[in-house]
Amino acid sequence: MASSTLICDTEPWKNLRAHVEDIKKTHLRDLMSDTKRCQSMMVEFDGLLLDYSRQCATLETMDKLFKLAEAANLKQKIGRMYNGERINSTENRPVLHVALRAPRDSVIQSDGKNVVPDVWKVLDKIRVFSETVRSGSWVGATGKALTDVISVGIGGSFLGPLFVHTALQTDPEASKFAKGRQLRFLANVDPVDVARNITGLNPETTLVVVVSKTFTTAETMLNARTLREWISAALGPSAVAKHMVAVSTNLTLVEQFGIDPNNAFAFWDWVGGRYSVCSAVGVLPLSLQYGFSVVEKFLKGASSIDQHFYSAPFEKNIPVLLGLLSVWNVSFLGYPARAILPYSQALEKFAPHIQQVSMESNGKGVSIDGVPLPFEAGEIDFGEPGTNGQHSFYQLIHQGRVIPCDFIGVVKSQQPVYLKGEVVSNHDELMSNFFAQPDALAYGKTPEQLQNENVPQHLIPHKTFSGNRPSLSLLLPSLNAYNIGQLLAIYEHRIAVQGFVWGINSFDQWGVELGKSLASQVRKQLNAAQMKGKPVEGFNYSTTTLLKRYLEQRSRI
Repeated sequence: MASSTLICDTEPWKNLRAHVEDIKKTHLRDLMSDTKRCQSMMVEFDGLLLDYSRQCATLETMDKLFKLAEAANLKQKIGRMYNGERINSTENRPVLHVALRAPRDSVIQSDGKNVVPDVWKVLDKIRVFSETVRSGSWVGATGKALTDVISVGIGGSFLGPLFVHTALQTDPEASKFAKGRQLRFLANVDPVDVARNITGLNPETTLVVVVSKTFTTAETMLNARTLREWISAALGPSAVAKHMVAVSTNLTLVEQFGIDPNNAFAFWDWVGGRYSVCSAVGVLPLSLQYGFSVVEKFLKGASSIDQHFYSAPFEKNIPVLLGLLSVWNVSFLGYPARAILPYSQALEKFAPHIQQVSMESNGKGVSIDGVPLPFEAGEIDFGEPGTNGQHSFYQLIHQGRVIPCDFIGVVKSQQPVYLKGEVVSNHDELMSNFFAQPDALAYGKTPEQLQNENVPQHLIPHKTFSGNRPSLSLLLPSLNAYNIGQLLAIYEHRIAVQGFVWGINSFDQWGVELGKSLASQVRKQLNAAQMKGKPVEGFNYSTTTLLKRYLEQRSRI
């Protein structure tokens, strides 16, 4: 397929379009009775089990999807990513987050240079620094140990590390290493977020990690200046160098800010923000909280999936299968959303992170060559841990719109509870729902079944479930640092597969730029109006009216 050809113009795409009519004649009740089909739709790797038998797909569907992958040059595109080619063409950058968790002896090239030694140089620096802080060898301006960390960043500098931190908090091994320590994340420029982060903290025992590649991100730098003022007011300006460090590549601005450039931890242009949790962006704050040894296990889990994604045949390749099924659901069956439903409270921040990774990566309307797409791409991602979600939005999923679901379950609870006299353990109760919900969505409940149960006639339409609602189940053996790394990498690569097949650039994010530039105009207007009394001008009627109302009411405060 020539690079300028849209994937929808290929024969495999047209064959799948025609195949939709065949699938519409099937129902998951019937598909699930085919044991051979179900067996072939289960894949195991490194302790994980994927069951995608409840997708609205047959073995023929899968065969056609593999042919689509071939037409999209998926294997070659994965190879180009791992080989360090500049596949992010609009920004002329490689995409090498796999290098961030590669074993020390790996070779991953970018512009003819092996980047793995550079990665490990930073990881070794983080290991030494985090151990120095955690041991109490590095102390604050008044000689007290730094037991509390605030990581300041936004977007990918926040959502990924927060997901991993939240997942590790209740892991027995990780929580043991975190005893007596706190890690908080400051993202929103809203001063309420600052207030919440510093409440209960003492500047004397607080270390601030400022995460900004360029050290110019507006929200992050305003929050950083706010915390610098908080530290300076309590301990004096000279305390900043003892209480603030940076994850950045702009050493000049880091030094001008008051941070010792020796305490700046690098990352690279080939790391996109939403793919940066395995860089110093996530590894530094997480190592300060849990110790580097725990975080290294997380990196090893991600690396295991990286190797699987690169080498496994597509029929047994978990990220490839997930990506192809998402393309099938979105572009052929017309289901634009995906619910991410982890049956683990520890994964409560997983869906918000994947929401960014997916929607910022694949929320594109043109091909990588700039041609408008004549088909739907990208997904609306949302989710909530089970069973909370069941009492929130599952009603719509069961009887309203069709929304493909990802059920994520864990065999071994991080915090098991066994109560005497109970039929099952608390975790078994949770997992009963994990096993039941996919079948409820697939099979539904017919009017005939309801009649046999003597349901009153007028209630039968309300209690009928159409079923035939697709889902997949991913079962993890436990939820330790290694498993968390696996889960992250599966979804990162799944999203890349979708973009590779759709023929879009999953690694830029021009959509976030326009709002930023307009905000800078508003910022200048607010300054001019409040400091110099200048009138609001240069905006449309609606924005002018809203700005005037804001300024009028602000002047009374």
